[in-house]
Amino acid sequence: MQETRLDTARIRAARRIIDPVFLDTPLYRCEALEPVLGCTVSVKLETANPVRSFKARGTEVVASLLADKGSRAAVCASAGNLGQALAWSGRGRGLDVTVVASRFATRVKLDRIRAWDAGLELVDGDHEMARERAAAIARYDGIRLVEDSLDIETCEGAATIGLELVDSPPSFDTVLIALGGGALATGVGHVVKEVAPGVEVICVQPLGAPAMTHSWRRRRVVTTDATDTIADGVAGRRPIPAVLHDLLLVADDAVLVQEGSIIAGMRMLLDHAGLVVEPSAALGIAAILEDRDRFAGRHVVTIVCGSNVDLDAYHRWVGTAAGHRP
Repeated sequence: MQETRLDTARIRAARRIIDPVFLDTPLYRCEALEPVLGCTVSVKLETANPVRSFKARGTEVVASLLADKGSRAAVCASAGNLGQALAWSGRGRGLDVTVVASRFATRVKLDRIRAWDAGLELVDGDHEMARERAAAIARYDGIRLVEDSLDIETCEGAATIGLELVDSPPSFDTVLIALGGGALATGVGHVVKEVAPGVEVICVQPLGAPAMTHSWRRRRVVTTDATDTIADGVAGRRPIPAVLHDLLLVADDAVLVQEGSIIAGMRMLLDHAGLVVEPSAALGIAAILEDRDRFAGRHVVTIVCGSNVDLDAYHRWVGTAAGHRP
């Protein structure tokens, strides 16, 4: 395999840095899903931790390195989950964390950022505007800008999920990974392709936020003017060139799914697995729903990457999905 920016030795070392509360998350076969989906399905559950997403695997590495260097402050842009994770990791290491987010971000995510004692600045725009503002704060204050997916620590922290997948029997044929900025996909993909190259790595993105998928397909950065999806955690418009380079090396496919399939996937995870998840975490199930023939007879692992969801919106979504259950 051509070289990505990631290094497997550093990924293994990251496990010694990351708080154990985020490691060795449940991986189990969910037989209740299988009659409807038509394939063997295992779930990697990244929500049973203090920040209810996989993001702290990366921020633990970032915050540890900053603390070791004597840094006292950091800033990031976030749709919500990265901000929570950096706030949690930073608080435990004495870092002053500022998070910039869209005013229209999921309320529960913003509330939990505040709960972890981070400063929160809201912008009247989307995540890309938040990224610009965070970069300006970093320049003005002379502090570390933590950029999800661009900072290799965020990718290599996420890649520890891949180590747990390939080290856990039984073997699987396919892994479905939510695709946003790319840290999760490139991290897990790197490990899987290095250790178990026969496993198919498929990235899944909403049809309403297709920039990275279009970029992967065209092998060049493709930006979009807007996003239109309930999956706020993956709703980026401007892919990062270095991340796209890594993704091109580790992903076998990138697919787009409809909003209705995402909602149906959320309802299935509730009904058949007892899991309340945010839309991004249902992308893998959505991909199977839209192409059952492709996955028939396979053993598929889907990464349930987050559960920070506004419950009022969630109830509206799964109530709508009830009329469209497969």
